[in-house]
Amino acid sequence: MARSVVLAGTVRCERCQLPPRWCVCAGLGPVVSPLRVDVMMHHREQWRPSSTGKLIQRVVSGARTHLYQREIPRDRAAVALPGRELWILHPMGEPLDEIALPPMENVQVLLLDGSWGEAAEMLRAVEPWGRRVCLPMVGKSRYWLREQQGEGKFSTVEALLALLAALGQCEAESQLRLHFELHVYASLLARGRKWPAAEYLDSSPIKEALPEFLSRLVERRRGEPHAARKSRVERQGETE
Repeated sequence: MARSVVLAGTVRCERCQLPPRWCVCAGLGPVVSPLRVDVMMHHREQWRPSSTGKLIQRVVSGARTHLYQREIPRDRAAVALPGRELWILHPMGEPLDEIALPPMENVQVLLLDGSWGEAAEMLRAVEPWGRRVCLPMVGKSRYWLREQQGEGKFSTVEALLALLAALGQCEAESQLRLHFELHVYASLLARGRKWPAAEYLDSSPIKEALPEFLSRLVERRRGEPHAARKSRVERQGETE
């Protein structure tokens, strides 16, 4: 895991979980889709600022998060919505292209947010609730905040991006991708990873879509009084 340039306990924006000088909440509007999105978040994931499950809850209209704890069984009725078919996204599910698609207004998707081991644990708990569905995901992950554990493994929000694209929800997919890549870029900057951030930006759609916001984001940092910047010793941050 990478280390942050901010100290443990540093104040963060309640919404985007970034330090105030890197806050991205004003960058983009909400993502709207007829698909209902829910996230089952492992209890350890709630303390990770880089969580993309939190990103989904923040930017996707109507998205809900349900905290998973092994000691507290969850009730399907508390998660599943009446009148909607529940899809549980997982690589070991039915291929989406082999499923007769209902109208999106009749679908609810449940994403499992945590490490791969934590996701496997959650799947065992929720598998009887609905239909396991897998997606055609190829290429490399754009989630540069954590090491992806093996080829073909992606973050929670990237699974949702793949689903939106496969369902033809192009506008929602495009908007969510901008949110996701802005989150990654700003998080890299917040960790002091200037050169990886620049490399990431060069191949990101946010470079053309949000030039003014990105300029303000960087200038906000440059404009800080020198005394407000932390020394190298002070910047020994928390592990995320």
